[in-house]
Amino acid sequence: MSKEKELSKEHVTDAGIEINRIYKEPREIKEDAGEFPYTRGVQPDMYRGKLWTMRQYAGFSTAEESNERYHFLLKQGTTGLSVAFDLPTQIGYDSDHVLSEGEVGKAGVAIDSLADMEVLFDGIELEKITTSMTINSTASVLLCMYMALAKRQGANLKNISGTIQNDILKEYAARGTYIYPPKQSMRIITDIFAFCAEELPKWNTISVSGYHIREAGANAVQELAFTLADGKAYLLAAQQKNLDINVFAKRMSFFFNAHNNLFEEVAKFRAARRMWAKITTDLGATDPRAQMLRFHTQTGGSTLTAQKHHNNIIRVTIQALAAGMGGTQSLHTNGFDEALALPTEEAASIALRTQQIVLMKVACLKL
Repeated sequence: MSKEKELSKEHVTDAGIEINRIYKEPREIKEDAGEFPYTRGVQPDMYRGKLWTMRQYAGFSTAEESNERYHFLLKQGTTGLSVAFDLPTQIGYDSDHVLSEGEVGKAGVAIDSLADMEVLFDGIELEKITTSMTINSTASVLLCMYMALAKRQGANLKNISGTIQNDILKEYAARGTYIYPPKQSMRIITDIFAFCAEELPKWNTISVSGYHIREAGANAVQELAFTLADGKAYLLAAQQKNLDINVFAKRMSFFFNAHNNLFEEVAKFRAARRMWAKITTDLGATDPRAQMLRFHTQTGGSTLTAQKHHNNIIRVTIQALAAGMGGTQSLHTNGFDEALALPTEEAASIALRTQQIVLMKVACLKL
């Protein structure tokens, strides 16, 4: 083996990809942003025309506490809401069920009824905000509650926008909050596709999630491979129900992790768009919006440290920069103290300010 080969072997990414010492002739990407296969992004002018949504994931034990945090975040400048539910809510148990003991309000907010949902969004007009809900097995139930609340507020459901995660395959692979067998779960998901196409045309009916796969130990390559495989499975399941890919694929979104290797993460996001454009086109998508991979990013929870936790601010900044340079449509930045507890107001504020600073820098770049 030559000396140059030996040197290159010593430099690999976390995913095991070898890095050349020198890249003398980089391959030029011919198409611009907004052009198939969307390597540079899904909008022609990207963040100069439309900023990404600053969507901070939050959920405390009670609906009252969570509502208080949402109002705080909105006053601080967040532009979208993201709801964390506790585990009993995620797997369909009321808070007073015997199997809920010890888990109520631990990993997010407990929602047992429409009354809880009213408290959760008290003082927040659903027609004027986009809401992402990290809910999978019980996604249809929580979406119905959200719709009922919107109706009580007098909202036009055609104008309601947001996202339910609704990604059951990822639950089997990495996270565990599944209820029904895979076949029946897939039927519920595709039923939601069909329902929302008629009743909630602006709603993202699924967020195909690689985030939890990465948190469970996958590297960047594995995260992307599992996520796109899951996405393709949903496309095929919907087509088997005779749904039009040019309709339902427009409302599919994705959810990725951002770790510390800046250039590897940027490359991952760009590759994801190229690959998804080919997957959808091969399955018959002709509408550009059905070919585009739109995604939310969260900075890497597993990269945070409890020791010297203020260093997490720097980690999160690098990860946010990777998401922005990679072309994300929305972003959550972790609080520096999340390895210890739910983020304080100080940590949540710094996380949001980090997004705002990174956004100002990335908006000036042509990537």
